[in-house]
Amino acid sequence: MKQITYLLMIIACLSASSCKKFLETDPKDFISPENYYQTEEHLNLALNGVYVPLYSRPVYGSVYMGRMNMCADEAFYARQEIGLRTNSHAAGDTELEGIWKSMYTGIDRANALLANLHKPTMDEGKRQIIRGQALFLRGYYYFMLVQNFGGVPLVISPTTSPESAGKPRASVAEVYAQIVKDMEESENLVQPIRTLGFGGKISKSAVRGMLARVNLYMAGYPLNDQSRYAEASKWAKKVIDDPEAAHVLNPDYKNIFIRYANDTYDVSESILEAEFYGNNSNSNNTFGAVGSLIGIATTNTTIGGAYGMHQVTAKMYRKYEPGDDRRDWNISAFNYNATTGAKVFFSQALLDNPPNTNIYTRYAAKFRREYEKVLPKINYNTPQNFPILRFSDVLLMYAEAESQSKGVVTTDAIEAVNKVRRRAWSQGIKNIAVTSGGTGYTTAPSVTISGTGGATATAIISGGVVTAIVLNPDATYGMGAGRGKYASVPTITFSGGGGNGAAAVATIYKTEDANLTNTQTASKESFMEVIRDERMRELAYEALRKPDLIRWGMYMAEMKQTLAMMQSDNAVQPLTASWYTLTYSNVEERNLLYPIPTREITLNQALVQNPGW
Repeated sequence: MKQITYLLMIIACLSASSCKKFLETDPKDFISPENYYQTEEHLNLALNGVYVPLYSRPVYGSVYMGRMNMCADEAFYARQEIGLRTNSHAAGDTELEGIWKSMYTGIDRANALLANLHKPTMDEGKRQIIRGQALFLRGYYYFMLVQNFGGVPLVISPTTSPESAGKPRASVAEVYAQIVKDMEESENLVQPIRTLGFGGKISKSAVRGMLARVNLYMAGYPLNDQSRYAEASKWAKKVIDDPEAAHVLNPDYKNIFIRYANDTYDVSESILEAEFYGNNSNSNNTFGAVGSLIGIATTNTTIGGAYGMHQVTAKMYRKYEPGDDRRDWNISAFNYNATTGAKVFFSQALLDNPPNTNIYTRYAAKFRREYEKVLPKINYNTPQNFPILRFSDVLLMYAEAESQSKGVVTTDAIEAVNKVRRRAWSQGIKNIAVTSGGTGYTTAPSVTISGTGGATATAIISGGVVTAIVLNPDATYGMGAGRGKYASVPTITFSGGGGNGAAAVATIYKTEDANLTNTQTASKESFMEVIRDERMRELAYEALRKPDLIRWGMYMAEMKQTLAMMQSDNAVQPLTASWYTLTYSNVEERNLLYPIPTREITLNQALVQNPGW
């Protein structure tokens, strides 16, 4: 069930001591800590308040998920707007200010809870579980801050007055040290994920997986502390090897995101997720924009209105190999009919070998509103959850950290990547080749594909002869050409149409085709190139590509390469609008960090602005 309600958010906000710098409320409006934190219920309500910034509009509700971290080479912002989405923001940007304030609101609430945790008489085990979650969340909020702003003020005790908040920026290393300390301390305090049964709260798996991510980022830009690779490998391996958590990949890639839409938990794969819910029927609603900002555009109310603000780059499309089923889930293979909501599929040729102009008009399609269960659907406000940490990410982090720390490509690292790739691979029909066109066909004959793989096809005739066989789209999921799933090669037969003699043979994809080649694993460098591409394919539009490129020291180069590709593709339609390329043409060295918000610089004279801002 969903764990955060609007009522609890209000109470939790009231429960936390705070500073006017971070909340637009005078401290006298808050319940005094002397009168609060007196019962176990008080602590749980306060803990809910620590979680709330994760679900706020400035964070995973909209801005951080759909604007800041979508400024990468996987999709472009297809609107004429100035701001975070197009690298055309300034230090006074209100959305940027909202991110900063949300993070410090969460930090201050965690500090207040931790300082008053001892007060109630209660079961000590329950007290420590609350403590572990608060510590982790404080660390996670600092992790989000240091990634985006660099060194920030470290506040680890409650702020009691505006004057006490005038701290200078700590170094990046100091902030990361506090993050690691908080998260490591929380590991043995929080509950196992199978005990929780859902990914909306902090579990041991979430802590361990996030420690792998934190250490991986410490190993890259700007710290470049190579010793952290071993730590990242260690923490990822703890997730992989935990028999109690028993994490495994969901065998069906698309089902991961269908579950986020219909609020069905899958703790085997989804380790930590930001929760959204509700349809505005009562006050207990926490809306997001998952599937609206990032999704297939439509005005159809049955599907659920979606802006579809992000359209894919050809670079993203071209990263997928033949047989990789993720392509036609992550990149739209159809549009919705505005009136009926029916899927209008692209042709097989347009899917497999599209002209450049078609690629750039297609949507980032991973999150789809049609699978939401909450009715009625509210236009552009969605109840879909958003993935913060998935098991496939842990496997890819392990492969990267293990090979980088040991300097060689180990069999365990290779297998971790292969697991992710095999899950993504088609077992459907690769091709149907006509071996005999037959004679005398006045209408297209029916095509029968033996077995229970699920694919269907249509014959094309010309001059009484069958000239081609076209696979039909999968009407349920829209997975490209609807290739089905076959353990062995099916037989193709024809009937009807007034003719005879047509024959065709099929070939199928095999899961083992997904395994990396010897060339790809020959060196640490070639393996690292595979991992970078695999992360792009697997984790597309999950707010991880930009941070990945920055930590690899590749952001500037990859953004400029994407711009050059867009220009060389001569995608006149839709690139007649010059703002489509703004995200890439505006990139400068200063964009490796966001500016400290102007309001914070004004309030705290001890802060120094980031270079270039």
